[in-house]
This record gives sequence, structure tokens and C-alpha cells, in this order.
Amino acid sequence: MANGEAMTALGDPTRRAIFERLADGPLPVGAIARGLPVSRPAVSQHLRVLKHAGLVRDRPVANRRVYSLDPHGVAELRAYFEQFWDHALRAFKTAAEKVEEETQ
Repeated sequence: MANGEAMTALGDPTRRAIFERLADGPLPVGAIARGLPVSRPAVSQHLRVLKHAGLVRDRPVANRRVYSLDPHGVAELRAYFEQFWDHALRAFKTAAEKVEEETQ
């Protein structure tokens, strides 16, 4: 998964809503589409984009497909953002230590 592709996919509010619904567990398209302001075929298109971006996966169950978050893709996206968090924490620590040294 390319992080840019995943972020682009999540940039769409409908795809983000679908992604967030799947955080609670696997769902078929009909359940995902329920309550969204788009048609079931549109939800299927959004799911294809999320799948291509590596954020969701699907599996057949009887005559339908059940979608879930792809743990590998979500972990890659999380690692991408954590690198910035770690950098920010190191920078904050350095700044705090500098202020502490200046006040002593």
C-alpha cells in the first residue's frame, strides 16, 4: 500500500465513513450502505477504491461479499503517522530540556 494512495482514498468523506463503519467489524455491502447518502453500487465503488488502497479486504460469504479493514494496510498507515508523532515528541523533549537548562 502506498500511504499517499491510502490518504487520498480516505480524503473522500463517504469512503472515510465506510472505513469508520468497518472499524466495528466485518459487514456486507448492504449493511455498510444503510444510512449513507449514496446508492449500494456507489458504496461498492468506494469499497473498490479502499481495497485498491490496501485499507479493506473482502471475502465471499454465501452469495455476498463481506468487507473488513485490512490490518496490514491500517498498520502501514498508522506507522506512517507515528513517525511524525515520534519526531514531534523528540522535538518537544529537546525544547523542554533547553528551556529547563536556560532557567537553571
